[in-house]
Amino acid sequence: MAKFEKANSVGEWLDQRLNVKAFNKIMMTEYWIPKDINFLWAMGVLLATTFGILVISGLFLMMYYKPDVNLAFNSVNYTIMQEVAFGWLFRHMHGVAASVVFLIIYIHMLTGIYYGSYKQGREMIWISGMLLFVTFSAAGFSGYMLPWGQMSYWAAMVITNLFGGVPFIGDALVVWIRGDFNVADATLTRFFMLHVFLLPIVIMGLIGLHFYTLRIPHVNNQSSEDIDYDAEAQKYLSGNKKESKVIPFWPVFISKDLAVLGIFLIFYFYLVFFHYSFAMDPINFEPANPMVTPAHIYPEWYFLWSYEVLRGFFFDIAGISAFNLGLMAFAFANGIFFVLPWLDRDSKVLPAHKRPLFFIWFWILVADLIVLTIWGKLPPTGTNAWVGFFAAITFILLFVLLPFITKKDQERRG
Repeated sequence: MAKFEKANSVGEWLDQRLNVKAFNKIMMTEYWIPKDINFLWAMGVLLATTFGILVISGLFLMMYYKPDVNLAFNSVNYTIMQEVAFGWLFRHMHGVAASVVFLIIYIHMLTGIYYGSYKQGREMIWISGMLLFVTFSAAGFSGYMLPWGQMSYWAAMVITNLFGGVPFIGDALVVWIRGDFNVADATLTRFFMLHVFLLPIVIMGLIGLHFYTLRIPHVNNQSSEDIDYDAEAQKYLSGNKKESKVIPFWPVFISKDLAVLGIFLIFYFYLVFFHYSFAMDPINFEPANPMVTPAHIYPEWYFLWSYEVLRGFFFDIAGISAFNLGLMAFAFANGIFFVLPWLDRDSKVLPAHKRPLFFIWFWILVADLIVLTIWGKLPPTGTNAWVGFFAAITFILLFVLLPFITKKDQERRG
């Protein structure tokens, strides 16, 4: 048994039992971050903060929400919005945070792609981040169902129908997911459980995993320079802070993060109080009605790009039905990012502006995602359908060509 001496303070008492000082040194004061970074490296803190807002506001909403098809709509739109003091505020905070969190994730993903922060030892950072994206997407969809309005019901119908395309077990899988032959009370209650319990726990675990994966290879920097962290840390600790290429996570780096966080919160609460409507579909203020299909169904903005890939194939090709083609393209679009570290055949970690062909590839990808997002909200008729088709094909071709483009960049550098 360890020998304990009388502690002179609460901090010393805790340190004897929890080794607080050593933990603080490893995780905070001697966890080294490159100096050569900008505000884009603050997205992790913004994501963690926004998730915290989602959890806290969600807890308040859960106190009054009724996961029952006969009560859910009124519990949200009447009880929470009109009867509960500041219920409207918590709903607005939750709805806006659900949208803003995806904006942060997309910025974070594109930053990682631009700077090559997914290669040479950082593969697990990328994969854990993509798992977070998928889990947040599942949480976003399950939360979208809970108000039980028209878009909630019909979005659930469309999304659960997709699983019918799984070979051999598709029909049984759809019934299993819904808990019924149709989208009904059992569907709502199980998606409620996913949204308020299972998925938040998984997200917390993945956030922990994501931060843990940063410990070994460390975070990347703007020039993608391979830093000798031990040597640079010794410079900093010896007092040569100006020449050192690293700074400690606490208090130097976190102070910069908090400055970005302060600006972000001003933007976030501005949306909460003055422009919250973008996060709440008007059609979802109509109670769910299985007998009335909305004229045009589309998901929230953060799903529009993959939704347009899904519906972009509106005609049969080579005997394969449009439904199956769309389903395969949808699976490709949501799975291809996981293997991005192995599609990039350039052996060096460099930012996109130092890789000419990859630089072009990156901005075509961004433009294509914007086109897919815009057209995903438009009715798929006439010219719109063809724009969606070619944008979906472009997305697929970009990733098919990526190994050749990155290999060519490396060859051109010699």
